Amino acid sequence: QVQLVESGGGLVQPGGSLRLSCAASGSIFSIGNMAWYRQAPGKERDLVATITNFGGTNYDDSVKGRFTISRDNAKSTIYLQMQSLEPEDTAVYYCNARVNSDYTWVTYWGQGTQVTVSS
Repeated sequence: QVQLVESGGGLVQPGGSLRLSCAASGSIFSIGNMAWYRQAPGKERDLVATITNFGGTNYDDSVKGRFTISRDNAKSTIYLQMQSLEPEDTAVYYCNARVNSDYTWVTYWGQGTQVTVSS
């Protein structure tokens, strides 16, 4: 079994910064692409940023230039550095990973971490 555990969410004022972390653990042979998604109240879960196991990144237009996704393969962990936060960034942020366990690729999700941007 594989677990993804997010941390780093909280309450921040507009214009502020937060850094989210997501650590994978369990029966892992290798990890492929990892990503951050977010879901605001009453809305669908949307893709925020992705990172390949070689460090290639991609961002949703709404966060380009403000958010940075990074990865530490030795720790099986990804990060999301969020700057210039706006109230519209308020959401539950979820980590997502493609994991090879027992020679089978499976997509896993974390439990989510709340980010609230408010004055």
